[in-house]
Amino acid sequence: MITFGIIKERKNPPDRRVVFSPKGINKVVSKFPKAVFNVESSDIRVFSDTDYRQENIEVVDALNECDVLLGVKEVPVSALISNKKYFFFSHTIKKQPYNRDLLKAILEKNIELYDHEVIVNKKGFRLIGFGRYAGIVGTYNGIRALGLKNEGFDLPKAETLSDQKALESELSKITLPNVKIVLTGNGKVGGGAKEVLDAMSIKEISVDEYLNQDFNEPVYVQLDVLDYNKRKDGQVLDNMDFYKNASAYESTFMRFAKVSDLYIAGHFFGEGAPYIFTREDAKSTDFNIGVVADISCDIDGPVASTLRSSTIADPIYGYHPDKEIEVDFKDPEAIVVMAVDNLPCELPKDASEGFGEMFLEHVIPAFFDGDADGVLERARMTQQGKLTPRYAYLQDYVDGRE
Repeated sequence: MITFGIIKERKNPPDRRVVFSPKGINKVVSKFPKAVFNVESSDIRVFSDTDYRQENIEVVDALNECDVLLGVKEVPVSALISNKKYFFFSHTIKKQPYNRDLLKAILEKNIELYDHEVIVNKKGFRLIGFGRYAGIVGTYNGIRALGLKNEGFDLPKAETLSDQKALESELSKITLPNVKIVLTGNGKVGGGAKEVLDAMSIKEISVDEYLNQDFNEPVYVQLDVLDYNKRKDGQVLDNMDFYKNASAYESTFMRFAKVSDLYIAGHFFGEGAPYIFTREDAKSTDFNIGVVADISCDIDGPVASTLRSSTIADPIYGYHPDKEIEVDFKDPEAIVVMAVDNLPCELPKDASEGFGEMFLEHVIPAFFDGDADGVLERARMTQQGKLTPRYAYLQDYVDGRE
């Protein structure tokens, strides 16, 4: 038997998501009868203690008897239980300074840390995450920002709605003007964004149509990396070349910026990749984008208007392209920016259910088949008080030398 514990989320601001819903736990147990679950009591979680008890799942005040502890966000150092296996997003793999003490404590407490972000297949592709829900909520928020900018419609905040269906129901009540929407990214985030645009029955068109034709209805285009980047030497190669040699490329996004009203940024930004649009680009009289929904949210990075992340409570701000400063989003010269960096938190029920399905498919079997595909081995960052070889590059970070 393996006893899994569902952690109470303790990070501020509060996060209502969870790795497994009550029904999700029952799916695990029906498929793997040797799996046992305890759920730590929580008054924050989107599923209440009663919801779990109604599914005959034990709700407890402490998880000391559990073998494997499952959470979403970082666990505060004071709440870590020594000698346990933990799964959560630790935000340490990029040597984030604010979590160095957390990783040090994990090593000192002899904890085996498995980071959700590095649960990957043999080719290195991530197997689980909340990207789809970031795409869904970010696109809804982008459409909402468009309405606020143009004073054409006023959608409720996503956090006030129960699920994706409720979001789509609200969107069905509005009439968009004849805008052009450009979407970068075709991974999980881009897929979630596309779900919303398709649910609104916005017409998807080709790159050529988008750049060269006018429409009497709202339209969108979804771009691959080579649609808005080209090699500086003129060679036309494939996507893999871009991923391997990103610094050999330059952005061609301005041709889209000239004809777009709303930009939804759902791309992955790799090291060395060219900026999508710069502050100088945004100053151009040709730059037509009025609203940017930056789901990827790289601060002061490839999307020049993203000066900072915004919050669920206050999701949009204005960027003045000539002054290069933040202004009120109602400023007539402002680009309206939506750059919430924890978008899935606005859809906690759907996000939790979807995450649990992925965790059941890709991670839980590894506990019962001897980790046949190496999923656990690849994601294990610490063991016996030391960094595992795959993550040894973090030693200087742990020691405070960088």
